[in-house]
Amino acid sequence: MTLTWTTLPFDLLSVPQLYALLQLRSEVFVVEQTCAFQDIDGQDQAATHLLGYTETGELAAYARLFGAGISYPEASIGRVVVSPKFRRYGLGRELLHQAIGAVEQLFGAQPIQIGAQLYLQAFYESFGFRQVGEGYLEDGIPHIHMVRA
Repeated sequence: MTLTWTTLPFDLLSVPQLYALLQLRSEVFVVEQTCAFQDIDGQDQAATHLLGYTETGELAAYARLFGAGISYPEASIGRVVVSPKFRRYGLGRELLHQAIGAVEQLFGAQPIQIGAQLYLQAFYESFGFRQVGEGYLEDGIPHIHMVRA
């Protein structure tokens, strides 16, 4: 499956794009993971949004990207999500590859930090991320901080 990728700052997102990304995040992070939390956290306005669309225009994958000093001292990637409908096509790997490339293009080559769900540690390590510090609970889900130098 081939996706068409676009990166947009918050103020250039259309209403349908914003609705689709919020719907996808809610579907996965709130409903699927049964985690009641405040997804709309005031950081979307400072993010660049990476959206991956199918040939039919459906949002299949998404992440938000930040320059250094916004979420962490380093540049960062967050809200990494693939729609349940489009899993098992390798889109998670493609999404992270696109996200790392977009961060480097937007903000220059530099370390990237993420707050990863613990069960995805090996996935992120395959992209060069390494755990820094101790694990922690975020909204009841085990997480670790990871940095890609």
